Amino acid sequence: MDHLQIISYTSLVEDLPLLVGLFISVLVYAAYRIWARHEAARARSSSLPAELPSEKARYASAKDRAPGEWLPVKFDYPRVEPSPAHFSTLKPIPYRPFKWGDYHVTMGIKSMPWDEWIELDDEFAQTHRVCEYRIRTLGDRLVRVHPAQPGVVESGHAAAEECMYELAEYLSRRHPDVYRVARHPVSEREDENGWYGEGRIRTITIVPFQETYDLEKEEPLKVARSLIQEDFTIMVEGSDGRYYLQAGAVVIAGSWRLSDKIGMPLEDIHISGNVPQYKSKLQMSMDRFFRRMPLDRPVVRNNYSFQLVAEPSMRRPPPAPGSLLDVDPDELAWAVTMNGDEENAEYERARHISDQCGDAQPDSGSRETQAQAHGETGSMFKLATVGCAVTPATLRLRTERQTLRRLPRTGAIVFTIRVYQTRLDELASEPGVPGRAASAIRSWPEDVARYKARGAYEGILPYLDQCHAEQVAKGIVGEEDRKADYPF
Repeated sequence: MDHLQIISYTSLVEDLPLLVGLFISVLVYAAYRIWARHEAARARSSSLPAELPSEKARYASAKDRAPGEWLPVKFDYPRVEPSPAHFSTLKPIPYRPFKWGDYHVTMGIKSMPWDEWIELDDEFAQTHRVCEYRIRTLGDRLVRVHPAQPGVVESGHAAAEECMYELAEYLSRRHPDVYRVARHPVSEREDENGWYGEGRIRTITIVPFQETYDLEKEEPLKVARSLIQEDFTIMVEGSDGRYYLQAGAVVIAGSWRLSDKIGMPLEDIHISGNVPQYKSKLQMSMDRFFRRMPLDRPVVRNNYSFQLVAEPSMRRPPPAPGSLLDVDPDELAWAVTMNGDEENAEYERARHISDQCGDAQPDSGSRETQAQAHGETGSMFKLATVGCAVTPATLRLRTERQTLRRLPRTGAIVFTIRVYQTRLDELASEPGVPGRAASAIRSWPEDVARYKARGAYEGILPYLDQCHAEQVAKGIVGEEDRKADYPF
């Protein structure tokens, strides 16, 4: 035994110079990466004037710049009022973005109040856990910067970095009791400072989670995504005038994957996803909007879908401890019940919708389907790949609040996506909502119905009708009451 120990010790001594050399090499490489990043930032800023011109001074209109051209401009984010309440006391905003009557495909945008760029509520801690798990296990499949496409569009790296700093500035002012920042001293150069002439942020801490992020050393997209409840993508204008998805943190999209869309122009993203009536109703107005979008007019929009989520007792085998379904039983991140395995390399949302919603669907007015919707039977509404009973407890309203704003330094457009889920049995208890939801589901044109996978859950309509009838009988709503404070 002693002889073996001597041999082992001798080998260690002989290998020591190699190990020390390897360690030094790693340190040198890490130092080089940090230096290179600072030099790149310094090189970018050294070509800029000490005081930047405003957007209107630089570009009187979008026509005054060539496609893909953007020089940094001065922009002061309007003063942000601190939130009057801590996020832990705030319930998710009850967005109900559906209407009575006919369904129309439109962009559906409206002005975004500056104080409401990012929303926090009491689901932040759980969403943060899910996102940290996802980023740790799937990494750059969910959070990625696309390289430059030479002659067409720049990399999304500079825009990702700018987005990180913008979020840190906004959050530390909107929620000063949640986010604490440390800043550099104020620089003589305006473009090297943060908002309102203060020093640039160096670190930011999420105080309730005791997590600190170094904005100069960590990956910008991962830092930005960890700070908020929203996913986001960054669209960069190319020399052809089209906007390309050049960076993003898409962690809880539910039904689409960043790895399938990264690097695509806006039109290909929508066409490959089989978005209903995109070419006829959306493409021209979206292209025009992106091209002309000014710095001082951010917008917000809402959309919705419905999602089946299997109850824990239905899962066979049950989720393994530490698995995604163990961390995220409500399938916020990925709609496993409806979409199957996220790891399926052949998964395409458009094709999957077609597979799931074939022509052979149950009659929503049949006694069996009505009973099933009311939870009166254990029968299963079969999807193509997964069986799941369609009941008020397994169906969720899944809504998205999306914002768009242009960044002043890079000109990129940041598109944020906040996801909310509400169980149908909770939704159906809200005054006026079950009747409005049933009307909306029935109003979808065939292409929209297929896109939203109506065939997978339309058996729930009699339940919504009954809830509406009960509200009418109790005088909660009128029979002909069609008022709604859209999108709530």
